[in-house]
Amino acid sequence: MEGLFRDEIEITQIDKFFCNEMGRQIHRYIKAHGSMTMLESVEQRLDILPVPEREHIMSRYIDRNRKVVRNMDWQMLIARSMANYCDSYSYFKTMVSDAQTMLFYEERMKKKYIRFHQIVEKDGKYGMTDDKGKVLLSTQYDFLRTPYVYVDDLLSMPVIAEKNGKMGLVMPDGKDTVILPFEYDDISLREEEPWFELTKNNKTTLWQGLSSLK
Repeated sequence: MEGLFRDEIEITQIDKFFCNEMGRQIHRYIKAHGSMTMLESVEQRLDILPVPEREHIMSRYIDRNRKVVRNMDWQMLIARSMANYCDSYSYFKTMVSDAQTMLFYEERMKKKYIRFHQIVEKDGKYGMTDDKGKVLLSTQYDFLRTPYVYVDDLLSMPVIAEKNGKMGLVMPDGKDTVILPFEYDDISLREEEPWFELTKNNKTTLWQGLSSLK
């Protein structure tokens, strides 16, 4: 490796400390936009998980709440992680001043936490893949809308979809699981719970079924 020598112990520890820093970013985000109940739910579930699982869950949360990292200073969080790792100020200064080391960790952390899904199109139909190209929804829909809402990531969120002129909700689980049948004239996303507003035959209702998807 270029730059300072990096061993597996250092990398593992920086990963752990950065994971804690990212957890604090999400904490502040939910505190500003969500509820105390939501905040406690997220943190209680994350605290008991090993670092790789926490990274995965937080990356999924960020995918649906992209403002978490929109203006985030990645190098600041990396520097804080290094400060927790280093046992002296002089070595901390050496690490944080080494351009190759900072670049290595910035690229590493972005690869871990920026895992955005993609809407894909084929023959005029739309589907969804994860960041690695794995199919989450097959290309059979006339329209897809991913909910970007302030929710506990461990609560799965369905996707608003359209087929044959009717709207429904499907789960991006690789199986095209239908949560609500395609019989609605419109499904819109609200800014607060319950998240989905359903319209059918000029009658509007709020869908309360999200909690059953835990």
